[in-house]
Amino acid sequence: MKHSGLFIAAVCGLILAAALCAGCTDTSSSAAAPVGGDDSSGSMMTITDGMGRSVTVPAAPDRVVCSGPGCLRYLTYLQAEDCAVGVDDIEKRENIFDARPYALANPQFSALPLIGEFRGNDDPEKVVACNPQVIFKTYCTESSVADELQEKTGIPVVALRYGDLGTQRADMDQSLRVMGTVLGNEDRAEAVITYFDSLTADLNARTEGVAEADRPTVFIGGIAYRGPHGFQSTEPTYPPFVFVNARMLAEGPQTAHADIAQEKIIAYDPEIIFVDLSTLQTNPSAVDELRDDPSYAAMTAVQAGEVYGVLPYNWYTVNHGSVMADAYFIGTVLYPEEFSDVNPGEKADEIYTFLVGEPVYDKMDRLFDEKSFERINLE
Repeated sequence: MKHSGLFIAAVCGLILAAALCAGCTDTSSSAAAPVGGDDSSGSMMTITDGMGRSVTVPAAPDRVVCSGPGCLRYLTYLQAEDCAVGVDDIEKRENIFDARPYALANPQFSALPLIGEFRGNDDPEKVVACNPQVIFKTYCTESSVADELQEKTGIPVVALRYGDLGTQRADMDQSLRVMGTVLGNEDRAEAVITYFDSLTADLNARTEGVAEADRPTVFIGGIAYRGPHGFQSTEPTYPPFVFVNARMLAEGPQTAHADIAQEKIIAYDPEIIFVDLSTLQTNPSAVDELRDDPSYAAMTAVQAGEVYGVLPYNWYTVNHGSVMADAYFIGTVLYPEEFSDVNPGEKADEIYTFLVGEPVYDKMDRLFDEKSFERINLE
């Protein structure tokens, strides 16, 4: 299947042009706005946040904090990382493994003041001490959580539904737009949304015409879910598989994590196996199991050496760039002709550079024993 690169190049050109116009709004004054979200310029606006709350915020604030999984990631996507004045404790941990491109590209986050524990367990006093003009907060279970934090701090709280690239895509796009509106980065928000649209469209265009008989059966094991897991941990509708129209063998509710019985995996007998490398944090890892368990070793994919490593994307919730990078790599394995023009590592760095400002693929690959986007040797 032949593909013209002209359309994608044109789209990316428009996106990059928009990106150059965006960023965290600079102000000539270094004085922090008073606690409570007042802006000395008097420029305020009222927005509707992801929970349907009406929130009045300073226009284009330059001092914000991000609470909850993925919140700081979206700030980075919007090229407003310099606006962050405090972080939750996950940004301060030293880990052997780390699959958060936004954090790898912004090591300065670890030096910022602490606002509380990870997963949105904020300490209001610490938040106030950072003197932000706005608090962005993801994964609020209900509006009252945001209301309570706003009442305790006197600082406007903008609640966001994190969303994903699949069934909750509308939530993701809305969150980017709301955050972009508050920050004055609307153009950058639209550029990010358009970029993901162009990637998913490209993946589908490359694979939708492949005959069913030419689609090998696949399984993904070792997927992270609130921590590392062994080979039986999977996602029945693993997003990178969905984006390349793969023949997935696992069954289950859409987008749900699942632990599949070993007997069922063996019965599936996939032609190609992928391993989420977050599993390397646990012992035995999925790689160990495939190598050492005779039942797994007898499977077709293992016998044929068709076992490959992919980057984790469930790491302090979903890293959307890694979802896309994994999808392109998986495409090169399943459909070599359709992806003959793709170098997976280079494509990953193109994606990461656009989203977080740095080509961090090699850094992540080293953290995961250089097994990503490679055939895994089980001997």
